[in-house]
Amino acid sequence: MTEIDKLSFALQQFAGLTAEDFELSAAYWKHKTYKKGEFYNVHRNICKDLGFVTSGTFRSYTVNEETGEEKNVFLYSSHGFLVTFKSFINQIPCDYHTQALTDATIVYINIIDLLSLYRQSHQWETFGRLLAQEAFNVTMTRLEGFLFKSPEQRYLDLIHDHPDIFNNVPLYHISSYLGIQGPSLSRIRKRLSRK
Repeated sequence: MTEIDKLSFALQQFAGLTAEDFELSAAYWKHKTYKKGEFYNVHRNICKDLGFVTSGTFRSYTVNEETGEEKNVFLYSSHGFLVTFKSFINQIPCDYHTQALTDATIVYINIIDLLSLYRQSHQWETFGRLLAQEAFNVTMTRLEGFLFKSPEQRYLDLIHDHPDIFNNVPLYHISSYLGIQGPSLSRIRKRLSRK
């Protein structure tokens, strides 16, 4: 299955876009590969592209300006959308760095082309609404996870949402995403392995 085939299938599953709907967008999608450590978008830049990850993993993170400590905020894995949504929708500077945690490939579309699709097609407009809902849900799930769930529950959610993450990403990135220290992650993993 080609990258465009993967994208077309994902869009059909996500928003019910037909082959004809997808054909409207075919000329707009571009391909890009990233080496581990390369940036999709950097802090204070405006996110101008909506990506779809065909392989690899990315993170969005903040850096404490006083200590230099990095905190992972979002993770993006294969067959998911890659975008710093507030920056993308409002075309304002981004609050995060977004970086490849592994070698990765994406297909992406520029916001100008996506807005053109919204004007051309009700189905693409529906996609935009569903994408906004998905971004809201991801953000609220992250927030509520820190408010209402234990670190162990957040760990289990991570495994569910990103099943290959432990094969590809160093544990310190996972600890940062979960909001815990490395030794706590080790204890959680050890405890769950005994169950």
